[in-house]
Amino acid sequence: MTKAATQRIAFALLRLSAAVIVASVFLLLGYLVWNGTPALSLSFLLESPREGMTAGGVFPAIVGTFYLTLLTLLFALPLGVGAAIYLSEYADPRRSKTLYMIRTATVVLAGIPSIVYGLLGLGLFVLFLRLGFSILSSALALSFLTLPVIISASEEALRTVPPSYREGAFALGATKWQVIRDAVLPFAAPGILTACILGLARAAGETAPILLTGAAYYLPELPNSIFDQFMALPFHIFTLSTQSVNPRLTRPIQFGSVLVLLLLVLSLNLVAIVIRSYYRQKYRWVT
Repeated sequence: MTKAATQRIAFALLRLSAAVIVASVFLLLGYLVWNGTPALSLSFLLESPREGMTAGGVFPAIVGTFYLTLLTLLFALPLGVGAAIYLSEYADPRRSKTLYMIRTATVVLAGIPSIVYGLLGLGLFVLFLRLGFSILSSALALSFLTLPVIISASEEALRTVPPSYREGAFALGATKWQVIRDAVLPFAAPGILTACILGLARAAGETAPILLTGAAYYLPELPNSIFDQFMALPFHIFTLSTQSVNPRLTRPIQFGSVLVLLLLVLSLNLVAIVIRSYYRQKYRWVT
């Protein structure tokens, strides 16, 4: 077989793989839209659940998911970006073993199952720190889960900024922090926002950590503070799918909740993408 024939076969297999992935995604989305759209209505989005979650809407779950996601990013994003700045800008490259250990630990943390983070949150935040079953405990547990994603993606974004930008700022007499603040971070902002999107998507869809730290299945009232329990769409969907006493009544609510969760995540991602596009247009690289 010639090299040209081998190349054509390889490209055909790659195209087939891409087509299968795209078709699978559209098939899944079509199935969810087909089954979830009939349950969507204004009352479903704005009403509280009734009759043991066999009637009513999912408004408390939407609000709880929104609060949880934003609080998670409030904790994880500054810490993750700060760690990335240290690794990219401040860490001494001559201490290669230390940097290797930190980056290896970050990769390992990214692969830990989410249930382990849930147990960590239960033991550390709920019991040891006595924060109780609350939004705060769940957000802190999810912050640990999303940190590796934010650190890795933010560090890569910082490293893509050309060294000449730093050298030019130093030549003008800028301090180290001024160089990072004015010559590095603005141009790395699109990549950092991409990390934010990845962390946001993972935090909004996790079930195990919030199951052990604060989520409730049936709680029609909205939380009054970060120390209250809350409803969340991922845990709500999980319970409807596995522990419902009347699947016939809860099946439309289940698919409607899945569709609402997808729309919520896509909406938050869309906002982040718009902000990322703004910074990408504002701070164009000059080569």
